[in-house]
Amino acid sequence: MIPLSAPLQKLIEHLSSHSVRPIFVGGFVRDYFTGHENIDLDIELYGVTSLETLETLLKPFGKINVVGKSFGVLKLSYNGYNIDFSPPRNESKHGHGHKGFEITWLSDIDYPAAARRRDFTINSIGYDPLNKTLLDPYGGVEDLKRKRLACVDPATFVDDPLRVLRAIQFAARFELTCDETLLNLCRTMISEGALEELPKERIFEEFKKLLLQSDSPSIGLKLLREMGGLPFFSPLDLLESTPQNPDSHPEGSVWNHTLMCVDAMASERTGEAKHDLGLMFAALLHDIAKPATTITINGYLYSPEHASKGVAVAREWLWRITEDKSLTAAVLPLIEYHGWPRKLHRLQVEDPEILRLSTHVCIDDLIRIARADFFGRGFSGEKPYHFDAGEWLYERAVSLGVLHTPPAPFVMGRDLIDIGLTPSDEFKIILETAYDAQLNQLFSTRSEALDWIRNHLKSHPHFSPSFRQFPS
Repeated sequence: MIPLSAPLQKLIEHLSSHSVRPIFVGGFVRDYFTGHENIDLDIELYGVTSLETLETLLKPFGKINVVGKSFGVLKLSYNGYNIDFSPPRNESKHGHGHKGFEITWLSDIDYPAAARRRDFTINSIGYDPLNKTLLDPYGGVEDLKRKRLACVDPATFVDDPLRVLRAIQFAARFELTCDETLLNLCRTMISEGALEELPKERIFEEFKKLLLQSDSPSIGLKLLREMGGLPFFSPLDLLESTPQNPDSHPEGSVWNHTLMCVDAMASERTGEAKHDLGLMFAALLHDIAKPATTITINGYLYSPEHASKGVAVAREWLWRITEDKSLTAAVLPLIEYHGWPRKLHRLQVEDPEILRLSTHVCIDDLIRIARADFFGRGFSGEKPYHFDAGEWLYERAVSLGVLHTPPAPFVMGRDLIDIGLTPSDEFKIILETAYDAQLNQLFSTRSEALDWIRNHLKSHPHFSPSFRQFPS
């Protein structure tokens, strides 16, 4: 018996009193057996003959949102749950892609027939809250216990190309092993161009689940490789054939390092989805340019400028799955500067270098990606407990007040006007020069900054068109 809250119990009793039989399906039921909390609830309603009837029945519980007349899905936010109501239905393939289906309502179908359209056995488990009975016609609970990912019906599984990527993220999230039948189906689908049918938005959503909802995203990435899907996400497919120096990377190829780095970054997630997604993509793509830059000199491997050159490669890679410019803007600086914490620590740089770094990248996030890069590898001896470079940079950035943001400029355009300058195109140059001096710690207050500007302008006559005689 799955325990239900009093509000949910009230809802199902209301439906039952109107001759509608509700069956809980999908993730809510599955996650009860995995111990994961899930506020997204899918309820199939048997005995419903029209959307209008269903809308009338649900009206007392809140505002209803209809999602597509053909699918017949009603959405309701109720007592902390996001609930999708739908009748049992049959889906028949009539076109390309994950949307190429014709939908038929089958309100009087039995549960095993209704569940046959689902992708994986673990998602075909149902729960009858009125009779308090589990409905598991395809052995989903047993597959969860055995950590096995299997499809419900091989004949219909191949109809939806999105299921390939769903297999990858489900395997990672629940640490499942893909069974041979499913693995071969996905291999065939990929070889026949299934991934090419998918819009970038759907690819992105599955990657998002993989990177944000699994403790070990490497499980899904390894499965993607096993299915033959990495070439679609090139140059990820080239990482495995790109070697690294065994003294610094005993784990072997860049692919092995990337898998370990992504898992290490998963432990760095903050709980804020947008922010964490940027960190996770940065971990996945931080060495994306190594295949193109790795060279051998005197028997030693080098990847000169792989971080800076990785920016363009990562930008193009991300564009293929998302048009989210803010996400891309968050990822690229982390790739470009991911090696800087160790470099700056090795050189024991002065404060101005750290201040300048803060103007290019969030130092707190940079430390996270550098720490994942450091621990996401093998170690010849005992694995260290501390990332010394990160701890050093963290302390320095905190003391300078630039852990999360760069220093605010002491001087703005209005200050230049106040000291007697006429607005002009030169303002930008003057302000940039003043900010550069601030980063060099030539002054530490606004008053000192204004004195510095006065002296600087007097000694640089080329600024004379916008210069007025200062009051004595």
